[in-house]
Amino acid sequence: MSHKVIGCSVEQINGSKKVTGKSKFTDDLKMQGMLIAKVLRSNIPHARIKKIDISIAEKIPGVIAVLTAKDIQGENSVGIIIKDEPVLTDEKIRRIGEPIALIAAETEEQADMALAAIDVKLEEIQGVFDPEEALQPSATLVHKGGNLLVHKKLRRGDAETAFKEAIVTAESNYITQMVEHAYIEPEAGIAYCDQDKVILLVSTQDPHYDREEIARVLGIGQHKVRVIQQPTGGGFGGKLDISVQCHVALLARATGRPVKLTYTRQESIIASPKRHPYKIYYKSAAGEDGKLLGVKVKIICDTGAYASYGPAVVTRALVHATGPYSIPNVHVDAYGVFTNNPVCGAMRGFGVPQMAFAHESQMDILAEKLNISPWEIRRRNFLTPGAITGTGQKLGQSVGILETLNKVQSYVKEQGWGN
Repeated sequence: MSHKVIGCSVEQINGSKKVTGKSKFTDDLKMQGMLIAKVLRSNIPHARIKKIDISIAEKIPGVIAVLTAKDIQGENSVGIIIKDEPVLTDEKIRRIGEPIALIAAETEEQADMALAAIDVKLEEIQGVFDPEEALQPSATLVHKGGNLLVHKKLRRGDAETAFKEAIVTAESNYITQMVEHAYIEPEAGIAYCDQDKVILLVSTQDPHYDREEIARVLGIGQHKVRVIQQPTGGGFGGKLDISVQCHVALLARATGRPVKLTYTRQESIIASPKRHPYKIYYKSAAGEDGKLLGVKVKIICDTGAYASYGPAVVTRALVHATGPYSIPNVHVDAYGVFTNNPVCGAMRGFGVPQMAFAHESQMDILAEKLNISPWEIRRRNFLTPGAITGTGQKLGQSVGILETLNKVQSYVKEQGWGN
């Protein structure tokens, strides 16, 4: 018996529970004997750690465990693409919010007292917060290997000749800001042990990746780690990175008891990955008919203190620098750069909205210079079936952007918003 799905309204699996308030999110859960976890985080962006003294914190009544990097039996690193971010740092702080120590206590108040009792001696280092400054030879190094995470290049045709032959050019610089996901539910997770296995209930977007990282950090096989994704109160890409997972797993193994860690809103904003801010230097060349002849683009992406999804985001920025337009001559450089800013990772659009802001602004500037309607200049340059993209891909299937533009323009006219 077949069931028609396409064209039908399908109820979201957990939709009714969420809208009626019946969903149990991670922080709603309690387990017998459960401990409360807290993370000691840095409040300065760049420093060397000289000493971590947990002796007083360990003696506070109700404190069951205080862990530092030396308590990690596996690998002290996580990262979806590059394993460059410490689970707990004991050498160098590279951002505000860097995790230094973990607490598990009977109550939140006891955990907070233990955090305050940990003595950390630091040697502060000059930070670097502008990605262009970070690329200078004299810049402070965020990582030993340098501040350049990745440099991607895209070359097609002869951009220099295209600009010489152009009737009109547009040259502008664009800056986009760092963006916080601000999901309603902050990061949260519970870990407990079942004999030699570690089980996690966690707010996440990628339980399979979580399992791999937890196993690496604990130094055990993946078959001994189970991650159960709880109803997730918003993610938008921000819960693809590791947050609480390794911390609660470490504490559960150390104490033999269930452990829950829920970020405060302030902690979530400090510690969670952001949308990459870009600096974009964009030049466009067009003929008298408004047809694009070429573009030259330089993109600088601030990935913050660690790579996260940076290499992939930089690649997406490069590929989408030309937008939905047919451009025969393309010269693009995209750089991912380490700074002492918050880590930047995945967010809806994944590096493309920043580029759309730039290339669509360029089209408006060219239209004004050529006295062509912004609608019309786009029609003349849209990619169509059979066209070649900036990366050399031939579009063999339908391309729906012209139809979309026509419907949008009709709607704008119907609403009386303009031409």
